[in-house]
Amino acid sequence: MSRPDFNLLVTLDVLLAEGNVTRAAKRLRLSSSAISRALARLRETTGDPLLVRAGRGLVPTPRALELRERVRQLVQDGEAVLRPAEKLNFKQIARIFTLRTSEGFVENFGPDLIARVGEEAPGMRLRFVQKPNKDSAPLRDGTVDLETGVVEKTTAPELRVQALFRDRYIGVVRKGHPLSKGKITPSRYAAGRHICVSREGLDRGPIDEALQPLGLEREIVTIVGGFSTALGLARASDLIATVPERHTGNLRAGMHTFPIPVSMPEFTVSMLWHPRLDADQAHRWLRGHIREICAVIR
Repeated sequence: MSRPDFNLLVTLDVLLAEGNVTRAAKRLRLSSSAISRALARLRETTGDPLLVRAGRGLVPTPRALELRERVRQLVQDGEAVLRPAEKLNFKQIARIFTLRTSEGFVENFGPDLIARVGEEAPGMRLRFVQKPNKDSAPLRDGTVDLETGVVEKTTAPELRVQALFRDRYIGVVRKGHPLSKGKITPSRYAAGRHICVSREGLDRGPIDEALQPLGLEREIVTIVGGFSTALGLARASDLIATVPERHTGNLRAGMHTFPIPVSMPEFTVSMLWHPRLDADQAHRWLRGHIREICAVIR
């Protein structure tokens, strides 16, 4: 069975409203012959004359009268689907966005973001969930609306990505710690007692690989799953935390920081979302605020 031509619905809607081929042609900016051909196809498709001549005009058959409201509604619904979205009133919007972020992002950037959302869109709520892995499935299936992190080879290729800021690893200790005074050399840094941050519970990372060519090895005292936990431990002990600088700005207040004395490349923190949310006005608005907040140097 051949697929019906849905453009005929628009023609039928106008013909039923005008009751005249010439007026219908003028309204649709088509020739009268084109409208007549469309009417012939409509009659063939529906198996009904639909419109019959009465004097100079056309009058609808009972079948046409039966269809009139349904055709009008179908055309209106189609126009609504294809019409550009109206500008949202953010004061009235009620919506929950789920954001998946690494530990430290919420503590550092969350307060400003929540304050902006509360001021401009009081009915919008942000749900922050932990990021136990880099699996892209939550973005694909819609359980997560937006994610922040470092793009990896395993990141789903269809995801949209926008860079937020560049970051680097730094060392952090409590005020008064021995490493808060004097030059930090690789051997002095490695000789301290360290906290290893690993979501997977690993006891080695890129820093250990950078120390290895120098014949140095860190003493890993404990392993934790996030940066805020590492900083909490370092604040209350002589342990050394190694964390991203921009990612943890607020969390390091009152602590001593120093550059890592080994070569460590910078990395880019980005936000990621699924293409289906590209044109969503509320999602675009939220992305814009995240970009602005992350652009502020702390």
